[in-house]
Amino acid sequence: LVSVLSSAIIVYRLPWTWKCSKLLMKFIHAGLNTIAMILAIVSMVAVFEFHNARNIPNMYSLHSWIGLTAVIFYSLQLFLGFAVFLLPFAPVPFRAALMPIHVYSGLAIFATVIATALMGITEKLIFSLKNPAYSTSPPEAMFVNFLGLLLVVFGALILWMASRSHWKRPPEENAKVLRPIGGTPEGTEAESTMTDGSNADKSDLRINSEAARKQNLKLDEAGQRSTM
Repeated sequence: LVSVLSSAIIVYRLPWTWKCSKLLMKFIHAGLNTIAMILAIVSMVAVFEFHNARNIPNMYSLHSWIGLTAVIFYSLQLFLGFAVFLLPFAPVPFRAALMPIHVYSGLAIFATVIATALMGITEKLIFSLKNPAYSTSPPEAMFVNFLGLLLVVFGALILWMASRSHWKRPPEENAKVLRPIGGTPEGTEAESTMTDGSNADKSDLRINSEAARKQNLKLDEAGQRSTM
C-alpha cells in the first residue's frame, strides 16, 4: 500500500504524464489502486493464516485495528472511484461535489497507511528483539528506526506533491474550446454574423458562453483530479 498507493496518488502530478490523454491516466490511476487493493487483501490473508498457525490472537493491537480500518475505507474509496469517476454514468454536478471528498479521503487513507506501517515495524521490534533487547538500541533497532524515519519523509513528500497547485495536471487543450450545449464556440462566425441582433441578444450569448465555460472546466476538473 505504501509504494503502489503513493504511485496512484501522484500519477496525475508527474509532468511527463501530462502529455498522455486523460482517459489513459484514469485507467493507470485505477489500475494502480486495484493492484494495491489486491496486494493488501493477500497480505491480510497471510497475516491471519500466520496468526492462526502460531496460535497468536487476531485483531488485538492498535496496529491491526487501524490497518483493517484503512483497508476497509480503501475498498470503499476504490469502489466509489470506479463507479463515479471511471464509468460514464455519474452526472457532472455529482462528480464535482464528490471530488473534494475523494481527494481528501485518498490522502487521509495514505497517511493512515503510513501510520499503520510505523506501528507495525515498532510492534515487530518489541516482540522480536529479546537478546539484545530493543531498549539497548542494537543494529536491528537502529536500522528499523531509520526505516521509519524514511517512511515519514516519503509520506510527507507525497502529501506535499498532492497538495501543491503547481503540481496539478493542466487542463487539456480541448477544454479551452468553449461551446454551449447545441451552440457554437465562443467568438466564431456565428456570433460575428449577428449584425441585426440587439445588444441584449449579444449579452445573452456572452452569458451562455460563460456558463458553458464554467461547466466545461468543472467537468475537466472532475475527471482529472482523481486520487483514489
